[in-house]
Amino acid sequence: MITAYLIVTVVTVVANAGIAVADLLRAGFVLANSAEVGLPRAWLPWLATAKAAGAAGLLLGLLGARPLGVAAAVGLVLFFLGAVAAHVRRRVYHNIAFPVGYLGLATASLVLATTR
Repeated sequence: MITAYLIVTVVTVVANAGIAVADLLRAGFVLANSAEVGLPRAWLPWLATAKAAGAAGLLLGLLGARPLGVAAAVGLVLFFLGAVAAHVRRRVYHNIAFPVGYLGLATASLVLATTR
């Protein structure tokens, strides 16, 4: 179980850190997706900060600060539930797999963090 926790959480950290950087750099796919779901561009730095903080919290949880890791996983689950809801609300289904994938990683990290 510890191996699964480590692997899933490291993948979640890398994925969220990567997308946070893409948000901060205002990558083309980020801007296009944000426009489709009705997200103002001004929100991107704040959302990137939330994703980066989640990744950092998960990493600190791996390094021994377990309550912080669990809190970060909860935060990411809530964040990506919101992202999925934004896609559904605007009926943007062609790329909904991305927020669902991030939600799945965050959920798996949370479950594994609380059951180890």
